[in-house]
Amino acid sequence: MTTPTPDILCIGSVLWDVIGRSASHMRVGSDVPGRITRLPGGVAMNIAMTLARFGLTPALLTAIGRDPEGDELIAECRSQGMITDHVYRSDDLPTDVYMAIEGANGLIAAIADAHSLEAAGAKIVAPLSDGRLGHADTPWSGLIALDGNLTTELLRDIAHSPVFRDSDLRVAPASPGKAERLLALMGHPSATFYVNREEAGIICQDSFATAKPAAEAMRARGAHRVLVTDGAGKAALCGPDGTLTAKPPEVLVTRVTGAGDTFMAAHIAAEARGEGPQAALDHALRGAAAYVSGEMPL
Repeated sequence: MTTPTPDILCIGSVLWDVIGRSASHMRVGSDVPGRITRLPGGVAMNIAMTLARFGLTPALLTAIGRDPEGDELIAECRSQGMITDHVYRSDDLPTDVYMAIEGANGLIAAIADAHSLEAAGAKIVAPLSDGRLGHADTPWSGLIALDGNLTTELLRDIAHSPVFRDSDLRVAPASPGKAERLLALMGHPSATFYVNREEAGIICQDSFATAKPAAEAMRARGAHRVLVTDGAGKAALCGPDGTLTAKPPEVLVTRVTGAGDTFMAAHIAAEARGEGPQAALDHALRGAAAYVSGEMPL
């Protein structure tokens, strides 16, 4: 059976999300009733799921263990229209997992165990150089969504590798704690960065009151194009043609984990359909609002 040609490659974390949610306000030490769910997650997975909902066919490049959890995760990916033929399956590394607790006052705490992805390293991007998806002479020239769960060393290699020179890179940090890893890609000539205001501050070693100066500061530091979100505040897009801003719709927030990934995927899908800069930004904000309000399915 021939593997279909993907519309975009999603490179990074694909794992199980274990999320505890409560309608109560929480603080350190809180013990409250709520619901605990296990769902496919990870930055690359969240982006791919949203892209698939918008009619695109994503291929995953990641590391997933050859354990029961990994087999179940691969089956779930395929059922949602993702290409998994190029996933690195390890006999020695377990399937990664993310755990978070959310209360009525937002994300309380989270731990991302992406050690297998980090240990696999360059093996996950081998299909881009061994002929399966391209090689140095004929590199992949389409869209790539890349997440900051990759090691700094691998991100630095990607920034300078000829197999990525013609790609349209879309880059997201996995979390504020890993935002500095994206510095390795700041000089890439086609990279678009998707960050929130806090992450932009970490990358720029500064603080910003709104998204607009944050986006412009990242652009000044060498980013080709930047989109910065700020929760319910205005988002900003800064690139070679200047800066745009837009305010997201007002909604009741019911979940937050995965909102940034949904914003990024909705923006990519809008641009893939040919929408202009302002329309694509507005579409991405509507998509993220629908997600956090619970109107968009998990």
